[in-house]
Order: sequence, then C-alpha cells, then structure tokens
Amino acid sequence: MLKIRLKRLGAKKNPTYRVIVINSTTKREGRPIQELGHYNPKTKEMKLNKEAALEWISKGAQPTETVAYLIKNCNEDGTLNYVKKETVKLSKKALAKKQAEEEAAKAAAEAAAQEAEAPAEEVAEA
Repeated sequence: MLKIRLKRLGAKKNPTYRVIVINSTTKREGRPIQELGHYNPKTKEMKLNKEAALEWISKGAQPTETVAYLIKNCNEDGTLNYVKKETVKLSKKALAKKQAEEEAAKAAAEAAAQEAEAPAEEVAEA
C-alpha cells in the first residue's frame, strides 16, 4: 500500500518536512518513490505539487491526516493557504489580569464622560 506522508528533516527542535510518496512498510526516512514538495511548520512555508498529489490519490495512495490537511488547504500554485488564528489561549492568571485591565479602562472612560457632562451643565445654568 502506498502512503503520502511527511519525511522529517532539519535540526533538533527545528523540523522541516518533505511530502513524499512511499510504501507504507518503509521506515520514515526511507527512500521515497516520489517527492511532492516540502513543508516548514514553524514558518508555515510550503511548496507542493498538488496535481501530482491528487494523481497519486486517484491511483490509490492514502495520505496521512496531516498531508490530507495540507493538500486540502493548498493553493493552486502549491503554497499553503494559512489563516492565522487571532484568538490566543491565555492562562487563568493572565485572563484575570486582562479582564481587570479592561474593567479599569472602562471605569476610567465612564469617569471622563461624567466629568465632561458636569461642566456643560454648569455653563447651561449660568
């Protein structure tokens, strides 16, 4: 059975991967049948031959979950269509600090609005 999977390259704690077609019983760094592209997960940089990947899938090659995701989110030119997540998961302590800062800013804005109204009322009475 043929698999389309990632072959790990790069230094320790700095991985880069090649997208390859390989026999499923071969080891991870074994000799591939064909190299389809490369992927760097740290910089989200990718170059993939999407046509060849889809051709191998039509011939019966099974992509791994990660490779299937990369093929699905690949542009026609072979680059990754990556959407950066704006929501960042914060710890409970950091989340409480952020909420306290937001409440303080809101209270300061309300106080400034009340001060702005008070002189306007005095001018209207005079």
